[in-house]
Amino acid sequence: MHSPLEDTTASPWVDVTVPVRDGMVHWPDNPPIQVRPHLDLAKGDAANVSHLSLGVHSGTHVDAPVHFIPGGLGVDALPLDRLLGDVRVLALPGGPAITAEALREHAPRRGERLLFKTANSRGRWDASDFQPGFTYLSSDGARFLVEAGVRTVGIDYLSIAGMEEGELTHRLLLEAGVCIIEGLDLTRVEPGPHEMVCLPLRLANGDGAPARVLLRSRTSPPTNG
Repeated sequence: MHSPLEDTTASPWVDVTVPVRDGMVHWPDNPPIQVRPHLDLAKGDAANVSHLSLGVHSGTHVDAPVHFIPGGLGVDALPLDRLLGDVRVLALPGGPAITAEALREHAPRRGERLLFKTANSRGRWDASDFQPGFTYLSSDGARFLVEAGVRTVGIDYLSIAGMEEGELTHRLLLEAGVCIIEGLDLTRVEPGPHEMVCLPLRLANGDGAPARVLLRSRTSPPTNG
């Protein structure tokens, strides 16, 4: 018997969060990720308790305006409508730069949330070392999205922006109030409309925070006749 709260006709939720693990890949100048036992049942302690150390821009995470804008909003003050609701996953296999021209054919709409499934989804998360040749959003692509009125963007590697113009791309988006989700694992997600739940840790005045992100396809699953 199904729970009355369970929608048996909906597509299943897909967890697009990169698992946090000891020694996982991180941005070159950010702190390493460490997961260490603090208390250990095997050593006679009353419980297992782990110690976690990481930068707030590790793995799957959300950037807050204060990350690049002095006095900007912290992650705890981000409007929830940026993080919850309908989202469109775009297939962008070209690159390495996602340009305004590449985005124009997808016709972004005002108020949309967009996630970019790129060549990054083909194995970059399997590598333990940082991959500098990742696909990223160019600054002209960022300007195009701001002009289109998009409210959220996300990408499948550690940064929405490239190594050379990272500050400019981030500023263009964050100053316009565009929410940035980075470090997604979109391997098992098909392009198209989805429902998204993205919940970053509520760090007071945080410049970013690790997040758990779930997607559910808006395309109706096949029914058994």
